[in-house]
Amino acid sequence: MRDFQYAIPGDVSNAIGLVSQEREAMFIAGGTGLVDLMKLEVQNPSKLVDVNRLPLADISETGNGALRIGAMARNSTVAYHPLVGERYPLLSEAILSGASAQLRNMATVGGNLMQRTRCTYFRDIHEACNKRSPGAGCAAADGFHRMHAILGSSEHCIATHPSDMCVALLCLDAVVEAQGSGLRRIPLEDFHVLPGDTPHIENVLAHDEIITAVELPRPAGKRACRYRKVRDRSSYEFALVSVAAALEISGDRIIDARVAFGGVATKPWRAYGVEKALNGARANAETYRVAADAAVEGAVPRRHNRFKLELLKRTLTRTLAELTGVER
Repeated sequence: MRDFQYAIPGDVSNAIGLVSQEREAMFIAGGTGLVDLMKLEVQNPSKLVDVNRLPLADISETGNGALRIGAMARNSTVAYHPLVGERYPLLSEAILSGASAQLRNMATVGGNLMQRTRCTYFRDIHEACNKRSPGAGCAAADGFHRMHAILGSSEHCIATHPSDMCVALLCLDAVVEAQGSGLRRIPLEDFHVLPGDTPHIENVLAHDEIITAVELPRPAGKRACRYRKVRDRSSYEFALVSVAAALEISGDRIIDARVAFGGVATKPWRAYGVEKALNGARANAETYRVAADAAVEGAVPRRHNRFKLELLKRTLTRTLAELTGVER
Protein backbone atom coordinates (compact mmCIF):
# COMPACT_ATOMS: atom_id res chain seq x y z
CA MET A 1 0.00 0.00 0.00
CA ARG A 2 1.29 3.43 -0.93
CA ASP A 3 1.20 6.59 1.19
CA PHE A 4 -1.93 8.74 1.02
CA GLN A 5 -3.48 11.77 2.69
CA TYR A 6 -6.51 11.34 4.92
CA ALA A 7 -9.30 13.85 5.47
CA ILE A 8 -12.52 13.90 7.51
CA PRO A 9 -15.07 16.30 5.98
CA GLY A 10 -17.52 18.29 8.04
CA ASP A 11 -20.44 17.87 5.65
CA VAL A 12 -21.33 16.58 2.19
CA SER A 13 -20.31 19.79 0.42
CA ASN A 14 -16.93 19.75 2.17
CA ALA A 15 -16.43 16.10 1.16
CA ILE A 16 -17.17 16.91 -2.48
CA GLY A 17 -14.79 19.86 -2.37
CA LEU A 18 -11.96 17.78 -0.92
CA VAL A 19 -12.27 15.12 -3.63
CA SER A 20 -12.62 17.66 -6.44
CA GLN A 21 -9.23 19.19 -5.55
CA GLU A 22 -7.25 16.10 -6.63
CA ARG A 23 -7.75 13.79 -9.57
CA GLU A 24 -6.63 10.75 -7.55
CA ALA A 25 -8.62 11.55 -4.40
CA MET A 26 -11.40 9.13 -3.42
CA PHE A 27 -14.24 8.79 -0.97
CA ILE A 28 -14.01 5.92 1.53
CA ALA A 29 -16.91 4.48 3.53
CA GLY A 30 -16.82 0.92 4.87
CA GLY A 31 -13.63 0.25 2.94
CA THR A 32 -14.38 -3.47 2.53
CA GLY A 33 -13.48 -3.31 -1.16
CA LEU A 34 -11.25 -0.27 -1.56
CA VAL A 35 -8.76 -1.13 1.19
CA ASP A 36 -8.17 -4.56 -0.38
CA LEU A 37 -7.48 -2.95 -3.75
CA MET A 38 -5.10 -0.47 -2.13
CA LYS A 39 -3.16 -3.31 -0.52
CA LEU A 40 -2.86 -4.93 -3.94
CA GLU A 41 -1.89 -1.55 -5.47
CA VAL A 42 -4.70 -1.88 -7.96
CA GLN A 43 -5.95 1.49 -6.74
CA ASN A 44 -3.59 4.12 -5.35
CA PRO A 45 -5.57 7.14 -4.19
CA SER A 46 -3.58 10.26 -3.30
CA LYS A 47 -6.17 11.18 -0.66
CA LEU A 48 -8.97 9.36 1.13
CA VAL A 49 -11.96 11.42 2.18
CA ASP A 50 -13.69 9.50 4.98
CA VAL A 51 -17.46 9.93 4.72
CA ASN A 52 -18.38 7.68 7.67
CA ARG A 53 -19.36 10.61 9.89
CA LEU A 54 -21.68 12.22 7.34
CA PRO A 55 -25.40 12.03 8.21
CA LEU A 56 -26.28 9.68 5.35
CA ALA A 57 -27.33 6.50 7.17
CA ASP A 58 -31.04 7.16 7.72
CA ILE A 59 -33.65 4.71 6.39
CA SER A 60 -37.09 6.29 6.19
CA GLU A 61 -40.37 6.39 4.29
CA THR A 62 -40.93 9.35 1.98
CA GLY A 63 -44.14 11.31 1.59
CA ASN A 64 -45.18 9.28 -1.45
CA GLY A 65 -44.58 5.94 0.26
CA ALA A 66 -41.18 5.21 -1.22
CA LEU A 67 -38.30 4.02 0.97
CA ARG A 68 -35.20 6.20 1.09
CA ILE A 69 -32.04 4.38 2.18
CA GLY A 70 -29.06 6.56 3.04
CA ALA A 71 -25.81 5.73 1.26
CA MET A 72 -24.00 5.19 4.58
CA ALA A 73 -26.55 2.65 5.85
CA ARG A 74 -24.72 -0.59 6.61
CA ASN A 75 -25.77 -3.63 4.62
CA SER A 76 -26.77 -5.56 7.73
CA THR A 77 -28.89 -2.65 8.94
CA VAL A 78 -30.75 -2.56 5.63
CA ALA A 79 -31.25 -6.33 5.53
CA TYR A 80 -32.86 -6.41 8.98
CA HIS A 81 -34.83 -3.15 8.76
CA PRO A 82 -38.55 -3.76 9.42
CA LEU A 83 -39.75 -1.82 6.35
CA VAL A 84 -37.28 -3.64 4.10
CA GLY A 85 -38.37 -7.01 5.45
CA GLU A 86 -42.06 -6.14 5.08
CA ARG A 87 -42.03 -4.49 1.65
CA TYR A 88 -38.80 -5.58 -0.02
CA PRO A 89 -37.90 -9.07 1.24
CA LEU A 90 -36.09 -9.65 -2.05
CA LEU A 91 -33.52 -7.04 -0.99
CA SER A 92 -33.02 -8.61 2.44
CA GLU A 93 -32.55 -12.03 0.87
CA ALA A 94 -29.97 -10.72 -1.61
CA ILE A 95 -27.94 -8.83 0.99
CA LEU A 96 -27.84 -11.76 3.39
CA SER A 97 -26.58 -14.06 0.63
CA GLY A 98 -23.47 -11.92 0.15
CA ALA A 99 -20.11 -11.72 1.92
CA SER A 100 -20.06 -12.55 5.66
CA ALA A 101 -21.80 -11.11 8.71
CA GLN A 102 -18.67 -9.15 9.64
CA LEU A 103 -18.38 -7.59 6.19
CA ARG A 104 -22.10 -6.80 6.02
CA ASN A 105 -21.74 -4.94 9.32
CA MET A 106 -19.12 -2.66 7.72
CA ALA A 107 -20.13 -2.44 4.05
CA THR A 108 -22.42 0.41 3.02
CA VAL A 109 -25.14 0.78 0.43
CA GLY A 110 -23.18 3.44 -1.47
CA GLY A 111 -20.02 1.36 -1.37
CA ASN A 112 -21.89 -1.69 -2.66
CA LEU A 113 -23.03 0.29 -5.69
CA MET A 114 -19.43 1.38 -6.33
CA GLN A 115 -17.69 -1.95 -5.73
CA ARG A 116 -15.39 -3.21 -8.45
CA THR A 117 -15.05 -6.61 -10.05
CA ARG A 118 -13.41 -9.57 -8.34
CA CYS A 119 -11.78 -10.67 -11.63
CA THR A 120 -8.44 -12.20 -10.63
CA TYR A 121 -6.68 -10.56 -13.57
CA PHE A 122 -7.97 -7.13 -12.57
CA ARG A 123 -6.68 -7.69 -9.03
CA ASP A 124 -3.20 -8.79 -10.17
CA ILE A 125 -1.14 -5.80 -11.30
CA HIS A 126 1.21 -8.11 -13.22
CA GLU A 127 -1.60 -9.21 -15.57
CA ALA A 128 -3.01 -7.31 -18.55
CA CYS A 129 -6.32 -5.63 -17.74
CA ASN A 130 -8.09 -2.92 -19.72
CA LYS A 131 -10.26 -2.08 -16.71
CA ARG A 132 -7.22 -1.35 -14.57
CA SER A 133 -4.92 0.00 -17.33
CA PRO A 134 -6.80 1.08 -20.47
CA GLY A 135 -5.23 -0.37 -23.60
CA ALA A 136 -3.28 -3.08 -21.78
CA GLY A 137 -5.41 -5.95 -23.08
CA CYS A 138 -7.62 -8.53 -21.36
CA ALA A 139 -5.77 -11.51 -19.92
CA ALA A 140 -9.05 -13.15 -18.93
CA ALA A 141 -10.15 -13.53 -22.55
CA ASP A 142 -7.58 -16.26 -23.19
CA GLY A 143 -7.05 -17.17 -19.54
CA PHE A 144 -9.16 -19.00 -17.00
CA HIS A 145 -12.55 -17.30 -17.20
CA ARG A 146 -14.93 -19.69 -15.43
CA MET A 147 -16.36 -16.91 -13.24
CA HIS A 148 -16.62 -14.37 -16.04
CA ALA A 149 -19.49 -12.80 -17.97
CA ILE A 150 -21.57 -14.29 -20.76
CA LEU A 151 -23.79 -11.18 -21.09
CA GLY A 152 -22.81 -7.58 -21.75
CA SER A 153 -19.14 -8.31 -22.40
CA SER A 154 -16.89 -6.89 -25.12
CA GLU A 155 -13.54 -7.85 -26.62
CA HIS A 156 -11.99 -5.46 -24.10
CA CYS A 157 -13.52 -6.86 -20.89
CA ILE A 158 -15.45 -9.93 -19.73
CA ALA A 159 -15.38 -9.28 -15.96
CA THR A 160 -18.58 -9.79 -13.98
CA HIS A 161 -20.08 -7.28 -11.58
CA PRO A 162 -19.90 -8.90 -8.11
CA SER A 163 -22.85 -7.40 -6.22
CA ASP A 164 -25.85 -9.31 -4.92
CA MET A 165 -27.54 -6.23 -3.50
CA CYS A 166 -27.46 -4.37 -6.82
CA VAL A 167 -29.25 -7.22 -8.60
CA ALA A 168 -32.15 -6.99 -6.16
CA LEU A 169 -32.19 -3.18 -6.30
CA LEU A 170 -32.35 -3.34 -10.10
CA CYS A 171 -35.29 -5.73 -9.95
CA LEU A 172 -37.01 -3.31 -7.55
CA ASP A 173 -36.55 -0.27 -9.86
CA ALA A 174 -34.24 1.57 -7.47
CA VAL A 175 -33.13 5.14 -8.11
CA VAL A 176 -29.70 6.42 -7.04
CA GLU A 177 -29.43 9.92 -5.59
CA ALA A 178 -26.07 11.60 -6.17
CA GLN A 179 -24.72 15.03 -5.24
CA GLY A 180 -21.93 16.95 -6.94
CA SER A 181 -22.31 20.37 -8.51
CA GLY A 182 -26.02 19.67 -8.10
CA LEU A 183 -28.37 16.91 -7.03
CA ARG A 184 -29.47 14.31 -9.55
CA ARG A 185 -31.51 11.11 -9.55
CA ILE A 186 -30.27 8.19 -11.65
CA PRO A 187 -32.30 5.03 -12.31
CA LEU A 188 -30.12 2.11 -11.25
CA GLU A 189 -30.53 0.62 -14.73
CA ASP A 190 -28.59 3.64 -16.05
CA PHE A 191 -26.05 3.86 -13.22
CA HIS A 192 -23.66 1.08 -14.25
CA VAL A 193 -22.39 1.05 -17.83
CA LEU A 194 -21.32 -1.72 -20.19
CA PRO A 195 -17.57 -2.05 -20.81
CA GLY A 196 -17.59 -1.50 -24.58
CA ASP A 197 -14.17 -0.14 -25.47
CA THR A 198 -13.88 1.83 -22.18
CA PRO A 199 -14.11 -0.82 -19.43
CA HIS A 200 -12.33 1.49 -16.96
CA ILE A 201 -15.51 3.60 -16.91
CA GLU A 202 -17.91 1.60 -14.73
CA ASN A 203 -20.68 4.06 -13.86
CA VAL A 204 -22.03 7.50 -14.75
CA LEU A 205 -20.81 9.37 -11.66
CA ALA A 206 -18.42 12.27 -12.09
CA HIS A 207 -15.19 12.16 -10.09
CA ASP A 208 -16.52 14.59 -7.47
CA GLU A 209 -20.04 13.16 -7.16
CA ILE A 210 -21.03 11.23 -4.07
CA ILE A 211 -23.95 8.84 -3.65
CA THR A 212 -26.23 10.17 -0.92
CA ALA A 213 -29.14 7.70 -1.02
CA VAL A 214 -31.02 4.97 -2.86
CA GLU A 215 -34.78 5.20 -3.22
CA LEU A 216 -37.15 2.27 -3.71
CA PRO A 217 -40.67 2.94 -5.04
CA ARG A 218 -43.54 1.68 -2.95
CA PRO A 219 -44.51 -1.78 -4.21
CA ALA A 220 -47.61 -1.74 -6.40
CA GLY A 221 -49.66 -4.77 -5.44
CA LYS A 222 -48.52 -7.96 -3.76
CA ARG A 223 -45.64 -9.79 -5.42
CA ALA A 224 -44.10 -13.19 -4.90
CA CYS A 225 -40.34 -12.72 -4.86
CA ARG A 226 -37.15 -14.70 -4.55
CA TYR A 227 -33.40 -14.17 -4.77
CA ARG A 228 -31.63 -17.38 -5.71
CA LYS A 229 -27.84 -17.53 -5.74
CA VAL A 230 -25.87 -20.46 -7.13
CA ARG A 231 -22.24 -20.61 -6.02
CA ASP A 232 -19.41 -23.04 -5.43
CA ARG A 233 -19.97 -23.12 -1.67
CA SER A 234 -22.86 -22.17 0.56
CA SER A 235 -21.40 -19.01 2.09
CA TYR A 236 -18.85 -16.26 1.56
CA GLU A 237 -18.66 -16.83 -2.18
CA PHE A 238 -19.55 -14.84 -5.28
CA ALA A 239 -22.33 -15.98 -7.58
CA LEU A 240 -21.85 -18.20 -10.58
CA VAL A 241 -25.46 -17.30 -11.38
CA SER A 242 -28.07 -15.42 -9.42
CA VAL A 243 -31.70 -14.63 -10.22
CA ALA A 244 -33.87 -11.95 -8.64
CA ALA A 245 -37.54 -12.35 -9.52
CA ALA A 246 -40.68 -10.51 -8.41
CA LEU A 247 -43.99 -11.67 -9.87
CA GLU A 248 -47.51 -10.28 -9.61
CA ILE A 249 -49.87 -13.19 -10.24
CA SER A 250 -53.62 -13.36 -10.80
CA GLY A 251 -55.12 -16.80 -11.09
CA ASP A 252 -52.92 -18.77 -13.44
CA ARG A 253 -51.48 -15.73 -15.22
CA ILE A 254 -48.44 -13.58 -14.57
CA ILE A 255 -49.65 -9.98 -14.59
CA ASP A 256 -46.27 -8.35 -14.15
CA ALA A 257 -42.75 -9.77 -13.89
CA ARG A 258 -39.49 -8.15 -12.81
CA VAL A 259 -36.35 -10.23 -13.31
CA ALA A 260 -32.64 -9.46 -12.95
CA PHE A 261 -29.47 -11.55 -13.07
CA GLY A 262 -26.13 -11.51 -11.29
CA GLY A 263 -22.93 -13.49 -11.77
CA VAL A 264 -23.36 -13.64 -15.53
CA ALA A 265 -22.95 -10.07 -16.78
CA THR A 266 -20.59 -7.13 -16.73
CA LYS A 267 -23.15 -5.10 -14.78
CA PRO A 268 -26.30 -5.97 -12.82
CA TRP A 269 -28.47 -7.33 -15.62
CA ARG A 270 -32.17 -6.56 -16.10
CA ALA A 271 -33.70 -9.42 -18.10
CA TYR A 272 -36.17 -7.52 -20.24
CA GLY A 273 -36.51 -10.39 -22.72
CA VAL A 274 -37.50 -12.71 -19.90
CA GLU A 275 -40.01 -10.20 -18.56
CA LYS A 276 -41.56 -9.86 -22.03
CA ALA A 277 -41.95 -13.65 -22.26
CA LEU A 278 -43.61 -13.79 -18.82
CA ASN A 279 -45.89 -10.76 -18.78
CA GLY A 280 -49.47 -11.78 -19.54
CA ALA A 281 -48.53 -15.44 -19.99
CA ARG A 282 -49.84 -18.46 -18.14
CA ALA A 283 -47.75 -19.62 -15.21
CA ASN A 284 -46.70 -22.99 -16.56
CA ALA A 285 -43.65 -24.99 -17.54
CA GLU A 286 -43.89 -24.09 -21.24
CA THR A 287 -43.88 -20.36 -20.43
CA TYR A 288 -40.81 -20.85 -18.28
CA ARG A 289 -38.99 -22.72 -21.05
CA VAL A 290 -39.62 -19.80 -23.40
CA ALA A 291 -38.43 -17.37 -20.71
CA ALA A 292 -35.29 -19.44 -20.13
CA ASP A 293 -34.42 -19.30 -23.82
CA ALA A 294 -34.89 -15.53 -23.74
CA ALA A 295 -32.54 -15.32 -20.75
CA VAL A 296 -29.52 -16.35 -22.82
CA GLU A 297 -30.30 -14.47 -26.03
CA GLY A 298 -27.21 -12.54 -27.07
CA ALA A 299 -24.98 -14.43 -24.64
CA VAL A 300 -21.32 -14.85 -25.63
CA PRO A 301 -19.90 -17.74 -23.60
CA ARG A 302 -16.28 -18.84 -23.70
CA ARG A 303 -14.57 -22.14 -23.17
CA HIS A 304 -14.58 -22.21 -19.36
CA ASN A 305 -17.91 -20.48 -18.67
CA ARG A 306 -20.14 -22.09 -21.29
CA PHE A 307 -21.83 -24.03 -18.49
CA LYS A 308 -23.42 -20.77 -17.32
CA LEU A 309 -25.87 -20.89 -20.23
CA GLU A 310 -27.63 -23.98 -18.94
CA LEU A 311 -27.09 -23.05 -15.29
CA LEU A 312 -28.79 -19.69 -15.81
CA LYS A 313 -31.74 -21.29 -17.62
CA ARG A 314 -32.23 -23.92 -14.93
CA THR A 315 -31.87 -21.43 -12.08
CA LEU A 316 -34.47 -19.16 -13.68
CA THR A 317 -37.01 -21.93 -14.34
CA ARG A 318 -36.56 -23.33 -10.84
CA THR A 319 -37.10 -19.91 -9.29
CA LEU A 320 -40.20 -19.19 -11.38
CA ALA A 321 -41.65 -22.63 -10.69
CA GLU A 322 -41.22 -22.28 -6.95
CA LEU A 323 -42.77 -18.81 -6.90
CA THR A 324 -45.87 -20.03 -8.75
CA GLY A 325 -46.17 -23.59 -7.47
CA VAL A 326 -45.68 -25.06 -10.94
CA GLU A 327 -43.94 -28.39 -11.50
CA ARG A 328 -40.93 -28.08 -13.78
